[in-house]
Amino acid sequence: MTDSNPCRVDILLVEDDPGDVELTKEGLQTAKMLVTLHVVDDGEKALKFLRQEAPYTEAVRPDIVLLDLNMPRKNGQETLQEIKSDPALRSIPVVVLTTSEAESDIARCYDLGANCYITKPISFEAFTKVVSMIEEFWFTIVKMPSKEK
Repeated sequence: MTDSNPCRVDILLVEDDPGDVELTKEGLQTAKMLVTLHVVDDGEKALKFLRQEAPYTEAVRPDIVLLDLNMPRKNGQETLQEIKSDPALRSIPVVVLTTSEAESDIARCYDLGANCYITKPISFEAFTKVVSMIEEFWFTIVKMPSKEK
């Protein structure tokens, strides 16, 4: 990747808190690459998006999923379990980004196949820094699988 030809990345944010969605958008505004952020507010919608089911039949396969745990309908752990159990989806990296610091949540998410677990910082500056660090790590340092699945 060069500065004159930035990469394009698609991120699926699974988050029901509008404030955290806005903080994530702001954190990604400083990205060195072209980021398309897709947002759904619960696990059921996330799975429909990932499987390109109605109303998401035109959805792109994201490069990474940022997943909150505490959501209505289908929570983050249930969603993570379905993603990592599906052969067509399990290669998509899932970053759990949540307020929970519970050791049981951390252990359970790793058992279910989370690629990493990050506790959301409280302050705006710290939150946006974490989001930009996620972007920097996953799209600059890590080698990602091809989207062609």
